[in-house]
Amino acid sequence: MVPPRYLGGISANKANHQESVCLTMSHNKTQLSGKVAVITGASGGIGAAIALELAAAGAKVALGARRLEALETVKTSLEQKIGATNDVLIVQTDVTKREEVQKLVDKANATLGPVDILVNNAGVMPFELLKNVNQDSWNRTIDINCKGTLHGIASVLPEMLTRKSGHIVNISSDAGRKVFPGLGVYSASKMFIEGISQALRLENVGSGLRVTCIQPGNVATDLVKHANAASGIDEEAMKLYGQPSECDVLKPEDISRAVLYAVTQPPYVAVNEILVEPRDEPI
Repeated sequence: MVPPRYLGGISANKANHQESVCLTMSHNKTQLSGKVAVITGASGGIGAAIALELAAAGAKVALGARRLEALETVKTSLEQKIGATNDVLIVQTDVTKREEVQKLVDKANATLGPVDILVNNAGVMPFELLKNVNQDSWNRTIDINCKGTLHGIASVLPEMLTRKSGHIVNISSDAGRKVFPGLGVYSASKMFIEGISQALRLENVGSGLRVTCIQPGNVATDLVKHANAASGIDEEAMKLYGQPSECDVLKPEDISRAVLYAVTQPPYVAVNEILVEPRDEPI
């Protein structure tokens, strides 16, 4: 994302989001036939778009998020759009609790089959100035973005290594490549994800495991809204760095297509990173 113009992207694109999600998908509907994907943070935005993208490509999907009612809505949408009645599992999941993440994966294994793809998508992004010292918000960002990602990895890694096959997709950010003012802790949390992903690749060469970091720029979602609701609004940070965008920002399906590209490559191909940004907001 590019913080100084982030919120305008949300308002400019929100109205068209629901009808635009994945309507342009033209991929082979059997690309992921027989595959099982687990997606966290799947109750809306990028997570919901990824769920639809992978399910439309033939994958069975297990969706986790805290908001059960929103998960039900996503499930209904999938069933209506692609008829995946028996291939969609939803489990209320708080990624800060490792037992809940493990429960999501265990239910996926038992109901849909062994997990082939994990998408660590759950995350928060509060705008805040470090000098304003909101330690509760800092801890929440670390718990969800960092520990939540580790909990996801821990829940699938042993089995993937045993089967010598598996793909972990971590939704990072362009803020994992460059620090943005007003997003110091968030940027650090995404740099953590980049580091863990690199370590996973290097430690498991020859294991059959693939690890991809998707690095979105400015996307029209409710990520900031949800973060502010939970942590409180830092008015000073929002005034300095959260002003409306002047360009066309990304839609969630722009990110979901990047995920699909990464997970449908031949087994010997590793797509380690994909940076996706609005054309007019490069880092």
